[in-house]
Amino acid sequence: RTCDQLRCTACDFRVSLYNDYKWDPSCDYLFFRNNMPDLNKLRAKMIRKKGSRAYACQCSWRAVDELTDLQTEQQLRWVCGKH
Repeated sequence: RTCDQLRCTACDFRVSLYNDYKWDPSCDYLFFRNNMPDLNKLRAKMIRKKGSRAYACQCSWRAVDELTDLQTEQQLRWVCGKH
């Protein structure tokens, strides 16, 4: 289970999440900087994978397919945005 209100303290963007997708390995910073949060543009680099979840803000992105503690990844600046 994950917070669905994550916010990035680096770019001050809400972290979007997409169930059953992962990010194409060719994704880079400029892709997310230029296309967040437009889902139609993001789909160009989304790969359907059942059981995965793709996360992204405007400066960072991750795809996970197993239970992962995102707090251990120091480069991510994602925090709960309030409930």
